[in-house]
Amino acid sequence: MPKETEAPKEGEEPKEGEEPEAKEPSYDHLGLGKLPNVVTNVALEEMAAQGKIKRPSDGKPATSVAFIQCPGQGADEDFPYASSVTSMVALKQAKYVREDGGPDAKAYIFYQHMRTPGQSEYFYKSAQQDEGIFLTKGDVVSVSENGDGTLVLEANDTLLGENIKLSVDMVVLGTGMVPITRDEPVLNFAYRQGAAFQDLDLFDGYPDSNFICFPYETRRTGFYAAGCARRAMGIQECLEDAAGAALKAIQCIESAYRGVSVHPRSGDMAYPDFFFQRCTQCKRCTEECPFGALDDDEKGTPLPNPTRCRRCGTCMGACPERIVNFPDYSIDSIGSMVKAIEVPEEDEEKPRVLIMACENDAYPALDIVGLNRLTYSPYVRIIPVRCLGSVNVVWIKDALSKGLDGILMIGCKFGDDYQCHFIKGSELADIRMDKIGEALVSLALEKERVQQVQIAIDEYDKLPGIINDFMATIEEVGPNPFKGF
Repeated sequence: MPKETEAPKEGEEPKEGEEPEAKEPSYDHLGLGKLPNVVTNVALEEMAAQGKIKRPSDGKPATSVAFIQCPGQGADEDFPYASSVTSMVALKQAKYVREDGGPDAKAYIFYQHMRTPGQSEYFYKSAQQDEGIFLTKGDVVSVSENGDGTLVLEANDTLLGENIKLSVDMVVLGTGMVPITRDEPVLNFAYRQGAAFQDLDLFDGYPDSNFICFPYETRRTGFYAAGCARRAMGIQECLEDAAGAALKAIQCIESAYRGVSVHPRSGDMAYPDFFFQRCTQCKRCTEECPFGALDDDEKGTPLPNPTRCRRCGTCMGACPERIVNFPDYSIDSIGSMVKAIEVPEEDEEKPRVLIMACENDAYPALDIVGLNRLTYSPYVRIIPVRCLGSVNVVWIKDALSKGLDGILMIGCKFGDDYQCHFIKGSELADIRMDKIGEALVSLALEKERVQQVQIAIDEYDKLPGIINDFMATIEEVGPNPFKGF
């Protein structure tokens, strides 16, 4: 059932042995906490479990109940943590009212969006066909009490195209299903980022790794979220979700036993190699690793935990001393590719541009561009990288010092539409871009020569335009002054 909880504030940990304190949501204008016959859907479910639904004020049978699915919004949107579960609970509880109250019982459901995915649509239709259940889209603006204990509900902008008043015995407010996965004493993981699941603030506290491609994964390698820890869902969905998470866990154990990467580079046998003699203990690699695969020893030197590593190379891109490399992917290997690009010496020649494309979205999208016979400038040279987070600034310097006129980095999306397979690789690359821009200015080079764009694999048709626009920018700023040196 939905549960409204108070998560720990940022920077505040739950006390040892305590669970996050449950609290009622605040909907003063709808009478919650003031009018005894205004309850939440959680309270109604508890009431139904004990017997027939009765008014809390006097114990009389509730034969007319209004369900408000959009409390306090005043706009065409849902409240935080609303989901299909919230919609299904309202439909189910409306049937409780009809079953308990007899043939004259009435249930009214006010919603902004009714979500009943898959086979649940049949349940929704059965409620629509029930003569005692009334469903309408509308914004409930107030709830007041009559002298006899009944409630008067006022709603605006209903499907009828008018404002209405309704007298009912009870009002039930929808609440969302809130994650409690940050409950530190329950999880107690030994990670430098903390003992709980790490969330990205984009998922309202739900743990996630990639909500599109890897639905069960979390930022804790080997720990898989299922059921309502992952997102709001019903019991049947939870059962199916648990089976999927269990299969992923079995796959993880097998991969770890064979000494290979779990995901997303499944089967990769390469581990990052650290040349600790040159390590300055700057801690950038340990702080930027998205998966907590690096910790510090007592001297502050990185301490790798190979079973947590997903081989993204973020540590390699972060290291200013360039002491982190993989046997099959290193600073020197990519640097050699950059240095091998042929750059014309005459200014009359067309510019040469380097594209660094992440292997998860950008590079496959470029393949799809070719399959669809779309065209873009022939003066670009493409090097695939594991993740934009693995791009070391030295590659940018090498490319510019060689005379390449521009560098375009193409990676997965980050931000509100986050899709990065390594969680924050694209975001870290974007942060590093500011430092790259400062270095360009100090060398009397234009910032426009190095740019980063985000792309999803299904947005391949945008790539030719993105590349050609960048080429136009490079032609406008002119050739690299280091060309020919």
